[in-house]
Amino acid sequence: MNKKQKKMLIRILITSISLILIQFINTGLVIKSFLYLALYFFIGYDILNKAFKGIINKQVFDENFLMTIATLGAIGLAIFSKKADFIEAIAVMLLYQIGELFQGYAVNKSRGNIAKLMDIRPDYANIELNGKLEKTNPDEVSIGSTIVVKPGEKVPLDGIVLSGTSNIDKSALTGESQPVKADIGDEIISGSINIQGVLKIRTTKKFQDSTVSKILDLVENASNRKSKSEDFIKKFARIYTPLVCYLALGLAIVPPLVRILFLGVDPLFSIWIYRSLTFLVISCPCALVISIPLTFFAGIGGASREGILIKGSNYLETLSKVRYVVFDKTGTLTEGVFKVSAIHNSKINEEDLLYYTAIVESASNHPISKSLIQAYGKEIDIAKVLDIKEIPGLGITAIVDNKEVLVGSDKLMKEFDINYIECNSTGTVIHIAINNSYMGHIVVSDIIKKTSKSAIEQLKKTGIVKTIILTGDKEKVAKNVAIELGVDNYYSQLLPQDKVKKIDELINNLPKNYKLAFVGDGINDAPVLSRSDIGIAMGSIGSDAAIEASDVVLMDDNPMKIARAIKISKNCLNIVYQNIALALGIKAICLILGAFGIVNMYLAIFSDVGVMILAILNATRALFNKKQ
Repeated sequence: MNKKQKKMLIRILITSISLILIQFINTGLVIKSFLYLALYFFIGYDILNKAFKGIINKQVFDENFLMTIATLGAIGLAIFSKKADFIEAIAVMLLYQIGELFQGYAVNKSRGNIAKLMDIRPDYANIELNGKLEKTNPDEVSIGSTIVVKPGEKVPLDGIVLSGTSNIDKSALTGESQPVKADIGDEIISGSINIQGVLKIRTTKKFQDSTVSKILDLVENASNRKSKSEDFIKKFARIYTPLVCYLALGLAIVPPLVRILFLGVDPLFSIWIYRSLTFLVISCPCALVISIPLTFFAGIGGASREGILIKGSNYLETLSKVRYVVFDKTGTLTEGVFKVSAIHNSKINEEDLLYYTAIVESASNHPISKSLIQAYGKEIDIAKVLDIKEIPGLGITAIVDNKEVLVGSDKLMKEFDINYIECNSTGTVIHIAINNSYMGHIVVSDIIKKTSKSAIEQLKKTGIVKTIILTGDKEKVAKNVAIELGVDNYYSQLLPQDKVKKIDELINNLPKNYKLAFVGDGINDAPVLSRSDIGIAMGSIGSDAAIEASDVVLMDDNPMKIARAIKISKNCLNIVYQNIALALGIKAICLILGAFGIVNMYLAIFSDVGVMILAILNATRALFNKKQ
């Protein structure tokens, strides 16, 4: 409980005790009225102040205005009836403040739980100076600095291990409980915890660009992107609040006029004004206005706990409506770890063929390029490579040892009118030509992830009606992967721009209310991630392209997390709809009962506070998602 809440609790206790004590004081009407009014202003001054400011700022219709009009009206009725009984007005204000206290506590508790779950921000970095370790603010550590991380400490910045061996706990980042081994030369990310051993790390990013900063920024700013449900509640409140004020005014005026003009009986103004004031108290839309944003906030926090970063409640809501999931193949459904599996039709020595291929590919960071360099296995003199040109989706051309070398797909060979030999092997086929003469081809194979098949099965259980693969690989490779994993459809030999066109085509032909998600590695798929209804980047910790282009970032490369993210979003939306139904349903019943005088002002405020607390407690369930 924070200071503000403690002060409110003291005010509530003082008011409650004072209200009881006043009952035993035998004084005149004026003194008793003065004591009641003092108590009323003591417990409700902040609400009265907000209502007054709302009127000044021409933003009249809110819960503060409703409470002010209702309680001042109750006081007016007491004065009109020549009674010094302002208990009802004070009690209503008191109960409302108790509700506000519960609300504030619940919201802070939820924020505290999320903060605890996301407690990954490092407090300091150990810099070695003159043989001693000095604690430094991570913001002040420059790229290339050497930091020391002792057992039990958080890794403050992204970097590469220079010395030491340890197990690293990345559960707060990825949601996975199993520690990961860190050895010399390994990349290490900020926010993870060093379990054992002392590590020396050379930093590769500034703190503001580090993984931990990006994660915290995503979670903290997620609430800025509002969902349609939240926008609906805001629009609803803008219409609803003035409407109930006019209805309450009508309730105070119309029935008495009907009684006196048409029935010729006592108008009973005091009774109908009281019912009107009760109607106002009941009408406060607090439960809706508070619980819906809180539910989305809790849902985003609960997803973060499992290593699923959702950039905003609008994306969380859209994710729950996804029915088509489209996958990039390499690095998403497969390991992205390629190995040379065959060399065919080589017209030169196989080692020479690997040499020309590896040296041309040496400028690329693509996994296939890395596998070719690894297969060559010797040191490469990059100075021998001149005039490197990459042709997107086709391959690379370069001058090596004064020879023009082409390395790429069959489309590259066709582009340069080179007669090549087809290959029927499963895998990615790399053709090589030197000085416009075909030299042979190398087959590179990828490995399907162990969890990919289960991930497809889980997606279908969540209600996904179609799964699709988009890949630049040959038709045979794509078909084999699709059949093995149980994917519904595939499109092969696609250039980056072809993938965007295919996504456009799929989105334009989606059934009504269906949404499409694209899942990629977030590096080469940025255009497609941006074009999809929901872009999901996986296995992309520290990737700027992933965080910029995607709407959801999975903090490890496990495709099972996709189904998990969809389940979390659906659970969150179910809670939102439950709260809307709960708040509006009970509110409607109480408004009718209040209009007919069946519910008095005490019960009205009890119902309002009760619904608000129930809705808030229900909203906090979005923090905790049962694993199935």
